[in-house]
Amino acid sequence: MLLEITNLAKSFAGPEGPIEVLRGIDLSLGAGRTLALTGESGSGKSTLLHLVGGLDRADGGRIVIDGSEITGLDDAGRAALRRNTVSIVFQQFNLIPSLDVGANIAFQARLAGNHDPERAHALANALGLTDQLAKYPEDLSGGQQQRVAIARTLAAKPRLVLADEPTGNLDEATAAAVLDQMLALVSETGAALMMATHSPNLADRLDARVHLSLGRLA
Repeated sequence: MLLEITNLAKSFAGPEGPIEVLRGIDLSLGAGRTLALTGESGSGKSTLLHLVGGLDRADGGRIVIDGSEITGLDDAGRAALRRNTVSIVFQQFNLIPSLDVGANIAFQARLAGNHDPERAHALANALGLTDQLAKYPEDLSGGQQQRVAIARTLAAKPRLVLADEPTGNLDEATAAAVLDQMLALVSETGAALMMATHSPNLADRLDARVHLSLGRLA
């Protein structure tokens, strides 16, 4: 298994005490497989993705990615995980304002030392960004910025892609094209994809689906 999650728990402080967001999550995902993560807003989907991506620390349980446990990593170790193994598509674009579109797409791959100009160009073309490469994020619409963020993630050829509602502000045709590129990465490289989505159409295209409700898998 590329990803193994065991008894994962996470709480946040609330005015009346701890609020349990995740309660004993068990989940696994094999290399070359795709998984849709569904659930209402507040069910814990984003929290789960953040823990797997090393953006936050779990209160309990284990997360193993590609044979290495990540729950005990320090800040530097978690940064290395995101640079070399895991890539995340956020609901926020998180583009670098001072870099043009082409440089933004290449940024994560350059950090990981595996920048492939031909791949970056192919992704830009597939996502309708070829005419935008010399522009800066402030010159783009929200949908275009999201496509740049997705191209940046896929250009780095990660072992595991985590996507948090990656097509939420895209039209249906562009959303389908984005998912096509994510599925192509999985097929080409043997990576895995876990995607939080509210779209039944997108969820149906993935290999499997799990549903989060009140911090548990339903």
